[in-house]
Amino acid sequence: MTVKQQLLALLEDSKGEYISGEDIAGRLSVTRSAVWKAIKSLQSEGYSILAVTNKGYSLSPHTDILSAGAIAKYLDAQGQKLRVEVFKTIPSTNEAVKILATGGEAEGKVILSEEQTAGRGRKGRKFFSPPGTGIYMSILLRPKLSAAESTLLTTSAAAAVALAIERVSGKDTQIKWVNDVFMEGKKVCGILTEASMSLENGSLDYAVLGIGINVAFPADGFPDELTGVATSVYPDSSAQGDLRNRLVAEVLNRFMSYYEHLTDRLFLTEYRQRILSLGGPVLVMKDHIQRKATALDIDNDCRLKVRYEDGDEEYLSSGEVSIRM
Repeated sequence: MTVKQQLLALLEDSKGEYISGEDIAGRLSVTRSAVWKAIKSLQSEGYSILAVTNKGYSLSPHTDILSAGAIAKYLDAQGQKLRVEVFKTIPSTNEAVKILATGGEAEGKVILSEEQTAGRGRKGRKFFSPPGTGIYMSILLRPKLSAAESTLLTTSAAAAVALAIERVSGKDTQIKWVNDVFMEGKKVCGILTEASMSLENGSLDYAVLGIGINVAFPADGFPDELTGVATSVYPDSSAQGDLRNRLVAEVLNRFMSYYEHLTDRLFLTEYRQRILSLGGPVLVMKDHIQRKATALDIDNDCRLKVRYEDGDEEYLSSGEVSIRM
């Protein structure tokens, strides 16, 4: 690691406490001048580092900047196996991980960014990714799954996100089949899973699991097309402290616990309990045709069972489903 990375990890471990420049220099085996330069560089990146004569340097406990060191503090034993890297800005975390995947990167690489300039959702839709208020994260996986089982990745991730948000915020969540997490009737998280198939055996070569969470309310608000549709975990701007790093770690911990035994479907009960509109009316879009239906159930393969107005029933494994109010 660079001096700056080592310094940040040290300050993260002692967040809110002061460490003298001399002590830092000794621990990192560098000069005090190198420490000062690293401090200035971190401050220029937005880290709130306090400097007090005869006391030293302290990272403010209210700092909420994503960092691998801060996330690592909250990871459990399974999560500690992941290799987390954080960027200030990136076009797309999914695209960055796909490049690594095709280059042979091992499973467990996680890329996060404070901002995405070309974030994507399903069907190529733009994913709103403003700086400093959300979590934009992609995980490289190499699961031993068939194409038919790949939905388990997305649905287990949705359950992991929902539970993580509830644990960190204390608020309730819902899941809109198949991959969106909602709070109070509005979308707070989108999940995009992209995979590459092995032509030799018909199984997945790799999968990239992309997760985007609106944590704090954007300074300039949501774009017009998202107003009334999207919300954030903390829409009243009450988010303070290390919430995003904690939330990232909680999502990773829960997802990896599911992923370790994915085909056992340990997540399914939590997923089903949070599904919006079961027993209620939905609109199913297939082949550019909309049909009114009633959502009946989620089966063990995470397919949505629906009954159309003519009485026909169908299990949906993909497609567009809208909730009718």
